[in-house]
Amino acid sequence: MIRSMWPYLALMLLCAGIFPALERRLRWRLFNWLPPIVWTYLCVTALAAAGLWRVEGEIAVAQSMLVRHLVPALVFLLMIHCDLRAIAALGPRVLAVFFVTTLTIVIAFIATFLLYRPWLPADAWQPLAALSGSWVGGTANLIAVKQAIGMPDSLLAMSMLADALCYSMWFALLFSIGRLAPAFNRWTGARASSEGLVVTQPESRAVTPDAVLLWLGLALASAFACGELAAHLPAAGLFGVNTWTILLATAAGLIVAHTPLARMAGASATANALLVAVVAVLASQSNFDGIAQAPLYLLCGLTILTLHGSLLVLAARLFHFDLHLCGIASLAHVGGVAATPILAASYARALVPVGILLALLGYILGTGVGLGVAALLSRLATG
Repeated sequence: MIRSMWPYLALMLLCAGIFPALERRLRWRLFNWLPPIVWTYLCVTALAAAGLWRVEGEIAVAQSMLVRHLVPALVFLLMIHCDLRAIAALGPRVLAVFFVTTLTIVIAFIATFLLYRPWLPADAWQPLAALSGSWVGGTANLIAVKQAIGMPDSLLAMSMLADALCYSMWFALLFSIGRLAPAFNRWTGARASSEGLVVTQPESRAVTPDAVLLWLGLALASAFACGELAAHLPAAGLFGVNTWTILLATAAGLIVAHTPLARMAGASATANALLVAVVAVLASQSNFDGIAQAPLYLLCGLTILTLHGSLLVLAARLFHFDLHLCGIASLAHVGGVAATPILAASYARALVPVGILLALLGYILGTGVGLGVAALLSRLATG
């Protein structure tokens, strides 16, 4: 079992690099179905489930440090070639997908509660209501709903466990379906949201090691500076240090995008490598230790996500939504501001700001939606 940081870090880098290398050198057909980044996620998740390391001690510290610094560094790099004017033109369409996604999640919670009500305890509506706050916004919304409805602390573990386990599975699934977008969009009659957006400006020169090191150093320095500045900003409600750091990194990247630095080769290559590394670290945080403690709540969570996904697919067919925007909107609800830009980057890099904005909108609405779901479920429980 791995217990220290360096073997853990070496394994994450190996897992992040092996699958892109295999695709480039061997061109196996399996990569036509699942891209290397998905194989990296699944491989690391399997190793975590097998107990090769535990999320505790030095490993937990390393994971926390890497996520805290690498995610804003990645966001900074992903902003370098974004076309804000084209993204703004997506406005009404993006909001339509977001609110349809919210509606499908609310319907899924109500339908799941009614389906499993005969087997659920009398107070089961409370953990589900708290979970709905998280699956529109984030953990902060879950805690806010829990406090507002007076849910006992003893039930909090049920919400947190279902949230963590089901989110890990949903994250992997959304990563996996990215390459189905052309077929899905033909079926729904949708135009890809990334069309017309500037994803990456072509590198005019060959990428050299010094350029990669310069961009990596600039990204990490930006992440550190944004984190330090975020620590001095007011942490009011849902806007804590992590959220401020992501927002500041986004702004820093957009500023650099309008300077001569943006013409320097290497930003795309560095972002690609960092993206796979971040995905590996996020996958390594998967923890399935408590899966046997709350099987019914886990079943409820899986059912909610299945119904949500099915309803969103039907809505996409009806309203001509594209797959990438649906996936980003879904993870903006279920995953939050840290994970959504990672998924968006794996779909189309120009959609990263869209993912961040939708996740922030989820944070804003999560508590209110969660309390609305709580009111409905409590009425159904006593009715």
